[in-house]
Amino acid sequence: MPEENPIRFEVADGIATVTIDRPERKNALSWQAMEGLTDAWERTEHDPTIRVVLLTSADCGVFCAGMDLKQAAEVKAKEGVDLLSKARDPMQTRMRHLTKPVVAAMTGSLMAGGMMLTLNCDLRVGLRGTRAGITEVKVGRGSPWAVPLLWMVPQPLLMEMVLTGETMPIERFLECGLVNYLEDTPDEVRARALKLALAIVEGAPLSVKAAKASVLAAMDLGCKDGLIAAKELHAEAYASQDAVEGPRAFAEKRKPVWQGR
Repeated sequence: MPEENPIRFEVADGIATVTIDRPERKNALSWQAMEGLTDAWERTEHDPTIRVVLLTSADCGVFCAGMDLKQAAEVKAKEGVDLLSKARDPMQTRMRHLTKPVVAAMTGSLMAGGMMLTLNCDLRVGLRGTRAGITEVKVGRGSPWAVPLLWMVPQPLLMEMVLTGETMPIERFLECGLVNYLEDTPDEVRARALKLALAIVEGAPLSVKAAKASVLAAMDLGCKDGLIAAKELHAEAYASQDAVEGPRAFAEKRKPVWQGR
């Protein structure tokens, strides 16, 4: 029987909350869930009322267990194809290229594809006492999506993850800066992530957009060319009506009214 609604999508106060809702399978990514996430990123990008995304999952002790290996085995046996071939964007590259920030509320342990989703986010809040890792070598799969982590964690740590497949305490990722905050309960994780999302919504839309794009461009281009790209990416923000409104609101001691133009 086809899976129904593995991804929940809700919008309020400029924030799109995307929830992986498969607690009975440890929020593993079935091909239906992969398709649902792809739809969520497209909807987010094209909805001007959405300013930021909060990615979370149903509580079950695991934020995302990665690809649904049981479904993968079933598809291979019945259809003779790899599960990833059934999804439009199995590596979730559309998510990585969103112009709007994504905040991860990781309410449990995460591994494999769960790590993939996490590294595609811009800010991360985790749950104390959980674990995270890139476990593909233990099941004969691959992790080409992990390459950006080379700019986000120390190289020896990344090598340990991809070569051993062992999970590590989430606290280690807080120490190296991959995770922004750790909280004690799933509800506190979501509350902290929501606080970050609301802070982003308070900012000028064009400035937020340019800030994210500049950081990602520098990862690709290096410092010298990244600075040049950042100036170009911020040109729209500097020339906008919001660039006038911000200083004016500050001088008048009031909250700015952003137009996004």
